Amino acid sequence: MTHLSPVAVYRVFVDGSSDQGGGRGSHLSPVAVYRVFVGQASCTPSSPRTSSLFIVGNKVFIRTFGCQMNEHDSERLTGLLESDGYETTPLLEEADVVVLNTCCIRENADNKLYGALGQLKSLKKHKPDLKIAVGGCLAQKDGDRLRERADHVDVVFGTHNLHRLSVLLDRANLHGPVTEIWAGPDGKAIPALSLPKRSKKTHSAWITIQRGCNNSCSFCIVPQVRGREISRPFEEILQEVADRAAAGVVEVTLLGQNVNSYGRDLTGRKPLFAELLKAIGEIEEIKRVRFTSPHPKDLRLETIDAIAETANVCEQLHLPLQSGSNRILAAMRRGYTAERYLERLDIARRRIDDLAVTTDIIVGFPGETEGDFEDTLAVVAEAGYDSAYTFIFSPRPGTRAAEMQDRFIPPDVVADRFNRLLAVTERSALEKNRSRIGRIEEVLVDGPDKKLRVQHEGLYSLGSVGRTRQGKLVHLMSSVPGTTVAAGAFATVRNIDAGPHHLQGEILSVAGKGERSLIKSTYPVPDER
Repeated sequence: MTHLSPVAVYRVFVDGSSDQGGGRGSHLSPVAVYRVFVGQASCTPSSPRTSSLFIVGNKVFIRTFGCQMNEHDSERLTGLLESDGYETTPLLEEADVVVLNTCCIRENADNKLYGALGQLKSLKKHKPDLKIAVGGCLAQKDGDRLRERADHVDVVFGTHNLHRLSVLLDRANLHGPVTEIWAGPDGKAIPALSLPKRSKKTHSAWITIQRGCNNSCSFCIVPQVRGREISRPFEEILQEVADRAAAGVVEVTLLGQNVNSYGRDLTGRKPLFAELLKAIGEIEEIKRVRFTSPHPKDLRLETIDAIAETANVCEQLHLPLQSGSNRILAAMRRGYTAERYLERLDIARRRIDDLAVTTDIIVGFPGETEGDFEDTLAVVAEAGYDSAYTFIFSPRPGTRAAEMQDRFIPPDVVADRFNRLLAVTERSALEKNRSRIGRIEEVLVDGPDKKLRVQHEGLYSLGSVGRTRQGKLVHLMSSVPGTTVAAGAFATVRNIDAGPHHLQGEILSVAGKGERSLIKSTYPVPDER
């Protein structure tokens, strides 16, 4: 390693031919990658400046908090770090670097992060060389305040400079803790999207089509931490989908803060989301297309028609209601009324056969009266959701709603309303799932069943789960014990039981990865013998 530049970073292979090393570089494993730093040693007038070399470990543990967008960002962080010589590990105890990719949509997300940082502080006492990096939405929001609360953090980075994590880790190794938060993306491009990805699944992939949000919902902090909407170029998205298809992916989920406004910043007026769905529908190897999340005020008829007419777009629509009270919807700055919401939902259900609809609802928004809440219950009952994500209002600093302290609802009232709403949504979900018992459906096998359902009427759990085109979770069963089905395979399944959040299905047949029947959902034909 002659002629090494000072204050630079190198990666070397140790081939086992020598066990020499010093300081932190001793006892190096053969045939392993290390990160080597060459810095300037301190000097005095009587001592010439000399080089100092030290080696740091390269195993990284990444933990993700929050939504699919964060999960996808973590895939890109994993790809970035692995391409730069790091090795990911599922074991926190053996990590040399810990990366926390954060969420700040609710106060509970903040509490989870700082709780995790408290645990890492004790770990760092035992491993002084451990480097801790915190990025994502909460880091974007808190910036330097994060290190004020947790001074053992080495790197703080935001949502707009994910691509600089490796550089920032190197800087922390050389010079100590660093915080770098960009106010927005550098130009119109989204640098993180050019990073290599390392997906957990080989059959399914997230595809980011848009970053940021132009809406101004009074409860939401996303525009502050993600910035304004930036749509990816149309052809760039299609190329990424085609590339993933060539690598064996059969299902893609399109991601954006408001996917159905995709392309408006590209055209200057008209969204391109319907056209994008149709274009991805032309990629034959992609058998299923999903997307999240749309905004009800931007759900256009052309998008509904594209879902109905494009064979590989799944019959699944997540349409966040948030409240059924027009007064509260106005205070939330949502841009629609309950009547308009139900009208669009009715059109979608009439045009898209066998559509499953899910939603988000906030309970206890400032100023919500009992009458407002009863309006919400009425809309939820009329909508008949397949599933609902229900949340208690969480004030986020910097949002309009957080400044409405004089209208905050007492916690005991909020808790009562939450439980009443949950009873309605759970009942609807159970009814929807029970209505599918007896149907024969196509299920894409997704992976291991974490709950390992017990046998059912002579059937045995496969230890695997899958999802229908409607996104419903199916615990897979077979009449033959020991049966296994690989993730990414398409199975024809008869639904035999249901709960509010799942189906149980008996496998009738299995196709290989990339092969499938054209079954959407049918009832079995009665035996006329």
